[in-house]
Amino acid sequence: MSNEGFAVCKNCIYPSTKPDLEFDKNGVCQGCNAYRNRKKINWSKKEGLLKKILFKHKKNSKGNYDCIIPVSGGKDSHYQVIKILEYGLNPLCVNARTDKLSAIGRENLNSLERLGVDLIEVSTDPALRRRINKFTLETIGDISWAEHITIFTVPFRIACDFNIPLIIWGENPQNENGGPKIHEKAINLDRKWLEEFGGLLGFRPSDLENLLRIDKKKLIQYTFPSSQIINKKKIKGLFLGQFLAWDGHANAISANKRGFKFFKKNVEGSIVNYENLDNVQMRIHDYFKYLKYGYDRVTDWCCWNIRRKRLTRKNSIKIKKNKSGKFPNSYLGISLNEILKEINCSRKEFIQICDNFTNKNIFKTNKKNQLIKNKDGSPILKYKIV
Repeated sequence: MSNEGFAVCKNCIYPSTKPDLEFDKNGVCQGCNAYRNRKKINWSKKEGLLKKILFKHKKNSKGNYDCIIPVSGGKDSHYQVIKILEYGLNPLCVNARTDKLSAIGRENLNSLERLGVDLIEVSTDPALRRRINKFTLETIGDISWAEHITIFTVPFRIACDFNIPLIIWGENPQNENGGPKIHEKAINLDRKWLEEFGGLLGFRPSDLENLLRIDKKKLIQYTFPSSQIINKKKIKGLFLGQFLAWDGHANAISANKRGFKFFKKNVEGSIVNYENLDNVQMRIHDYFKYLKYGYDRVTDWCCWNIRRKRLTRKNSIKIKKNKSGKFPNSYLGISLNEILKEINCSRKEFIQICDNFTNKNIFKTNKKNQLIKNKDGSPILKYKIV
């Protein structure tokens, strides 16, 4: 299962190049072991504990809202809202506007509101955001850095401003995807977790202030409240997935029954039609994950489905071979050129940036150390999953 230091989980198909992924002595990744451990969990007891925590916050709530739910309008957002309403709480939903909101993304945000909640949408300065998007794409290989940070900072800022001490998040990514074992059972999302696992890639708002010479006041929505303020107001972020048996597919089915719309076909770079429907830049984000680490959203869904017995490992290998790592020519029906135009980036520039971030340790090169590519322009992995 290994080749020159490259290994693949013996149960799913996650590669050893996935950041923070740990393997046991049998070659099984931590994500698979974490899922197997779920069978030992008394989920009824876990939900009972969740209800106690929620009811305690509701009882001690001094304002009109019992909690905040950060939402994108996606399947998991719908599921979170549905469950919290079932428990009798009055949540304030907070949406940090995505980089380039799609038409179906807008429809699903409207659908979420119709569940019976108040919703605040925070839209950051679009001109500044476009500058940031291009800058972070060029420097850290992430067009969605601005979105990643505001998903966390905006709800925390509103929680502080409105004195709402509880924020309800979805799954714990370390438990769902496989990460350091020490963090897979974490219940609370705090500033320390965000800085380590929030997808910031070591980049901070202060870096933007210095490198792009942006006024600090313009970066307020990208800035986490101080630890002193958070501690004083006793703000806590809770992973709902640590109390309920989290399943993205089941969440989508539940959300669809309550108004959430699926896309007309499987989205590009994935094997499902119900995820990442809000931001048309997501295909670029996922493609760079592939360039850096050799896996993408196709791999993610294959692994989650293998664990839940919806796919075999053998079929997943075939799916990955046929669908993974394709060049992002379009997303949700929007062409790459149109998406790049938003950040004043040409296709030629984009391809060069892609090459700059392609990991030559895992992708094929010629004798001149130049990338060898497929007809669509995507690089070719050195290793095969067997």
